[in-house]
Amino acid sequence: MNRYGVVLVAVATTLTSGVRAADLPVHKAPPLAAYPEVFTWTGFYAGINAGYKFDGADDVHTEGQAVPNIANIAGGARPGIVSLNRDGFIGGGQIGYNYQIGQFVAGVETDISYTDFQDFNSVTTAQLVTGLPLNNTFRSRLEYLGTVRGRVGYAYERYLFYATGGFAYGKSEHHVDMLGATGNLQFSGDSSDVKTGYVVGAGVEYAITNNFTVKGEYLYFDLGDDSVNVAVIPGSGGAGTGYNSHFSDNGQIVRVGFNYKIN
Repeated sequence: MNRYGVVLVAVATTLTSGVRAADLPVHKAPPLAAYPEVFTWTGFYAGINAGYKFDGADDVHTEGQAVPNIANIAGGARPGIVSLNRDGFIGGGQIGYNYQIGQFVAGVETDISYTDFQDFNSVTTAQLVTGLPLNNTFRSRLEYLGTVRGRVGYAYERYLFYATGGFAYGKSEHHVDMLGATGNLQFSGDSSDVKTGYVVGAGVEYAITNNFTVKGEYLYFDLGDDSVNVAVIPGSGGAGTGYNSHFSDNGQIVRVGFNYKIN
């Protein structure tokens, strides 16, 4: 083969290789947006919640202050224990912040809610000597409930399982009236103040999207006891100095909530 033939063969080989290479598929790296974003619980969030309170220590315990009042309680002329049912609706809003390290999540949350925890009970008793009927009324209400809580939890996929606890506060109102046999007011007392205590609980939260989450939560709160001085009304015919009625503000709450997470 002469030198011209060698050159022709080389050129043909080169062209054939180029055509084959052009026929091969070209693989490009997918854009970054095609890779799934890794979800994290880190960030601020805000949301709303609603639920129900049940199973509190709602009985009102009353004791006499002076000898005639003590005798009336012992003899049943005035009720020593009165039952109230302050179960009811609770609903409000919350804000908080989470920080995630690996699968461990820690955060803080504060919330405040309107509460429908109230009840009224009227109890009829009888005078010790005459047996004439005596009416006694008891009212109790928790106007609102707020908490400031820490949260610690474990993240699994898009779930967060957590425990929570901290400070609780709320405004309570209590009122007692005790009437005489003719329907006149003989003893009366009330209280209205902001009380403080504690709250503990647990819950689970699920990330529907990277910004919206839904949660179910259980809480137990206790704002302590409140003693109401049910004092004698001067000139009403009531004996002694009056009574002390003790109210408790606590209970269990189950609720659901929705949060918007700020990335």
